[in-house]
Amino acid sequence: MGKTIRLTMAQAVAHFLKKQMTVVDGKKVPIFGGVWAIFGHGNVAGMGEALYQVRGELTTYRAHNEQGMAHAAIAYAKANFRSRFMACTTSIGPGALNMVTAAGVAHVNRIPVLFLPGDVFANRAPDPVLQQIEDFGDGTVSANDAFRPVSRYFDRITRPEQIISALKRAMQVLTDPLDCGPVTLSLCQDVQAEAYDYPESLFDEKVWTTRRPQPDADELANVIALIKASQKPVIVAGGGVLYSQATKELAAFAEAHAIPVVVTQAGKSSINETHPLALGSVGVTGTSAANAIAEETDLVIAVGTRCQDFTTGSWALFKNDSLRMVGLNIAAYDAVKHDSHPLVADAREGLKALSSGLSGWKTPAALVEKATAEKKVWIEAAAKAMATTNAALPSDAQVIGAVARSIGGENTTVLCAAGGLPGELHKLWPATAPGSYHMEYGFSCMGYEIAGGLGAKMAHPERDVVVMVGDGSYMMMNSEIATSVMLGLKLNIVVLDNRGYGCINRLQMGTGGANFNNLLKDSYHEVMPEIDFRAHAESMGAIAVKVASIAELEQAIADSKKNDRTSVFLIDTDPLITTEAGGHWWDVAVPEVSPRAEVNEARKGYVEARASQRIR
Repeated sequence: MGKTIRLTMAQAVAHFLKKQMTVVDGKKVPIFGGVWAIFGHGNVAGMGEALYQVRGELTTYRAHNEQGMAHAAIAYAKANFRSRFMACTTSIGPGALNMVTAAGVAHVNRIPVLFLPGDVFANRAPDPVLQQIEDFGDGTVSANDAFRPVSRYFDRITRPEQIISALKRAMQVLTDPLDCGPVTLSLCQDVQAEAYDYPESLFDEKVWTTRRPQPDADELANVIALIKASQKPVIVAGGGVLYSQATKELAAFAEAHAIPVVVTQAGKSSINETHPLALGSVGVTGTSAANAIAEETDLVIAVGTRCQDFTTGSWALFKNDSLRMVGLNIAAYDAVKHDSHPLVADAREGLKALSSGLSGWKTPAALVEKATAEKKVWIEAAAKAMATTNAALPSDAQVIGAVARSIGGENTTVLCAAGGLPGELHKLWPATAPGSYHMEYGFSCMGYEIAGGLGAKMAHPERDVVVMVGDGSYMMMNSEIATSVMLGLKLNIVVLDNRGYGCINRLQMGTGGANFNNLLKDSYHEVMPEIDFRAHAESMGAIAVKVASIAELEQAIADSKKNDRTSVFLIDTDPLITTEAGGHWWDVAVPEVSPRAEVNEARKGYVEARASQRIR
């Protein structure tokens, strides 16, 4: 047996994490960008003491909300295209459960993050302890079992030596392009403090690199034949293109074979939107150009995308009766969705192999001509939607235009998550560089925005990070403004106040519903809330200003460039206006019977729209 070192289980975790490395731009760096921690009983004595011992090699960050710090960790990994990530530790009970929603965000979006929640006593001697949830029928259950369905790997550590295999398995999942996602190691609090003679080899430095599976020869030949037989192919680029860092290969493939490119929410910024073949966003929140090509396509080449309903227009977007689909994806689960012909491979390697096999082949000139004409129409519509205005209550699109004119560019990352803003940004934001557009729309989690902005800034402190958030999401989670100030990480936060949940109010109206419980004025109240967002942001240390017009917003953003800390801009907006150009139907079930005529009329339209759905 080799040499051993006596450590507590928690100390073993800390020493292991600091020794995990990766290579970024040819330079070896720690793969963990740090550990987020909110201490309580269940982790302060074990993990707290262990992290203190390695604080010079593995930074511990303090947040104000467990869900918020987990969102920051997720955004950090997303902004690093999954090449680096973070860990999060909490106390037992409510502290741990606060991270479960964030675990759902990471799971849906396939983002690596290591959750280290404290758990109850393995020896059960003091049971029930403070904050312990007791299952009357199962003594092995704790609150942390809620992590199971939203973790790619879950383990409860009830003996100190179990952490040896658990940590190795955790790293395999966190770095695997297929299994990538959240890992939860539930750490019983007494076991955190127990010592064990760990093999020194556990703490040897290890460098993790990206695995790039090559395409199967038969699948490759089949897909090449399908592409050659097509007349109107289109590439649907998803987040997998960015995670594979295949943006150059995507552009080269499109250029070599004259195939238009449309992008999902996760895939936006995978191609420079000024590229002649880049038609912008596709689907429910798609540009008119992208959707016009998608409607007629006879071959969808889906690269690194899950093909969720917003991308496919609830499977009513693709109208060509001869439609076929190709799924270039590292996950077979995604590659074969909806009868797709699979090409299971790394996106970068798959695109290179396809381009080689298609050498000399191009689409008919008519396809590019149509794409060019449609893009011209869309650019004019987008410019009109984002144009400056003197309106007292501007639209979201007009605010986006002001922000883009004031601080947009290759060194800017715009970040958002939920509500109506993601749709408008998907259509309108001019993404020109990989990572310049950061959207959490797999889970569409309200509250991700500000914490996510913090994580994105930690990943790339040299970039301007612009967080665009509605008043509804702001009220759900805003405490990490104070954390950004504390850490000296300047965010630019634009708060669009439409007095409620404007996006869902529009959806409610669109499905025949009455205006009810979404806008503040339509909710039960004795007194209408008048929230002073400027004063609130200032109370957390930010520099804040409320503006009365688009012109004032542009000036305020320009003036803020000299600010030394997080700056918040407040503007009142219209809750009803949305960009009419582009877009597509989305399947939101309308009641089959109702005493209200508006609902019955909406049901007729819903039934008619569903007739275009493809059941594949």
